[in-house]
Amino acid sequence: MKSVVLEQERSFFIHISPLKEEEVFHFCQWKYQEPYEMYSLDETEEIKHELLNGTYYSVKDESGNLIGYFCYGESAQVPGGIKEGLYTKNALDIGLALSPELTGKGMGLKFLKVGIRFAEEQFAPSFLRLSVAAFNQRAIKVYERAGFRKDKTFTNNLLEFIIMTRHRNRD
Repeated sequence: MKSVVLEQERSFFIHISPLKEEEVFHFCQWKYQEPYEMYSLDETEEIKHELLNGTYYSVKDESGNLIGYFCYGESAQVPGGIKEGLYTKNALDIGLALSPELTGKGMGLKFLKVGIRFAEEQFAPSFLRLSVAAFNQRAIKVYERAGFRKDKTFTNNLLEFIIMTRHRNRD
């Protein structure tokens, strides 16, 4: 798959393409501040293998700068939810990461909509599902503005998570 321009708004372009090996190091350099530090990645062989498993897509801005990534399917599921049997087969899971330099600056909804549009065009799911740490109210507000609704909760490593779902064609 070649890079695809997915979003265009006031000279804002985003390109999404399968994540490449040379991009792994870049994402592992991102360090999120408290309380979001759990989203920082360590540069290990396990993380490299995960990011290159074919379900991750890098996202670049109009200048070619890496600004985030999306993952789809089982890679977006949290072990605690899997253990409790909360991930049914009829949904496509979506995971995302926006550069720490861009978080909290009003870009989250626009970024998320790119991932939703890509998922709907590439995978045609009947609905999307994501898992979010319950403390991450900033992200939950963005997800709700994108049409996601809270569905179930579970615990993973003593941390509460919320599963949110979004049916197709909600804006």
